[in-house]
Amino acid sequence: MAISSLNRLMLSINRPKSTAFSLTTVINLSSISENFCDHLLNHTQNPEKTLIKIGAKLNASCVSEVLRRFSTSKPQLGLRFFIWAGVQSNYRHSQFMYSFACNVLQIGRNPSRIRDVVEDYNIEGCVINEARVCEESLPDSTIYNVVIGLFCEKGDYEMAIGLMREMEKSNLYPDMITYMSMLKCFCNAGQLEDACLLFKAMKSRGCAANLVAYSALLDGLCRFRHTDKARGLNVISYTSVIQNLCEKGKSMEALSILERMGRFNCSPNRITVSVLVKGLCADGHIDEAFKLVVRVGDEGHVPIGECYSSLVIWLLNIKRLEEAEKHFRWMLDNSLRPNGLACSIMLKELCAKGRFLDAFHLLEDVEKKGSVVTIDSDIYSILFVGLRRQMNVVEVDKLSSLMAEKGIPVGRILA
Repeated sequence: MAISSLNRLMLSINRPKSTAFSLTTVINLSSISENFCDHLLNHTQNPEKTLIKIGAKLNASCVSEVLRRFSTSKPQLGLRFFIWAGVQSNYRHSQFMYSFACNVLQIGRNPSRIRDVVEDYNIEGCVINEARVCEESLPDSTIYNVVIGLFCEKGDYEMAIGLMREMEKSNLYPDMITYMSMLKCFCNAGQLEDACLLFKAMKSRGCAANLVAYSALLDGLCRFRHTDKARGLNVISYTSVIQNLCEKGKSMEALSILERMGRFNCSPNRITVSVLVKGLCADGHIDEAFKLVVRVGDEGHVPIGECYSSLVIWLLNIKRLEEAEKHFRWMLDNSLRPNGLACSIMLKELCAKGRFLDAFHLLEDVEKKGSVVTIDSDIYSILFVGLRRQMNVVEVDKLSSLMAEKGIPVGRILA
């Protein structure tokens, strides 16, 4: 369950659902909870040492009653009782009880109460064989993650780090939820060195970095203009930085990231080029997009045909048909192979403009150049219908033969 979901769950819980009890049950429950409450009030120091002597059977109703009694006057004692109850051999808290305890003890508003209890354990010298409190002072990684998330939301990364260390001492290991909370916290606080170290640590400890983790780190690096710290990341990471900037309309700044990649011996791939060309075109930097395509193509990191295909696609996306057509024809004249997507979109746009004859001749040039590409079969159908309507009989016959060679049925179109 995600941290945000846990927080919503805790905030949405007010009271456990009521259950029908007999009068005898109510009296017994009240008596048991009173015994625990009296004991806690009379033994505020090391209550765990003698709680077991009460000998009463624990259950969720009893625990929730004790928590309610101490929720406002002595929440620390209530929390200690909750922790003690959770490590008893004859009782275990449910996930509901963890959420209820966080809610009724107002851990969300006062996450330091967890820290204070841990400090009390250290001061009083609680040891493992005394109710196993130090070993299981926070019963599972779920509750650790909840509290770490709360500290991170408040920007208290030092306390969050302390709780991560407590997890490891308790033989509990940070998971992806823990690392993501900490990573976002470091980035928000501008602690980018710590964020990078944590990023490396999570990978070395078996938590494979996913796109969300990369995005969190790279967003922080870009926000605080420390993109040089990304030198240890790979082409996927840099592409994510570039995409992040382009989505925010900062394609020229993204272009500088590409230059940094070269200094760090990290070559762009086809996706990197496509993302950056798309951003430059969308921001109106057509000349820069063209220069980028030429440069990357000359450097040989990405086939020049793929670079020009990206340029054609994104020019068409912003309705710059004339420029896209010019670059497409230049590719064919210079024996470059446009990809199937560029061909399909170019032909579709020409057909949309009613230029069926131009589209057919362009398709012929693609076929003559030996550029074996996969063009959407619907494009052939659209072109066929358009040529027939414009009474281009010769071209219709040629297209029919071409479609037959490719296994595209003509009869269905005629029907």
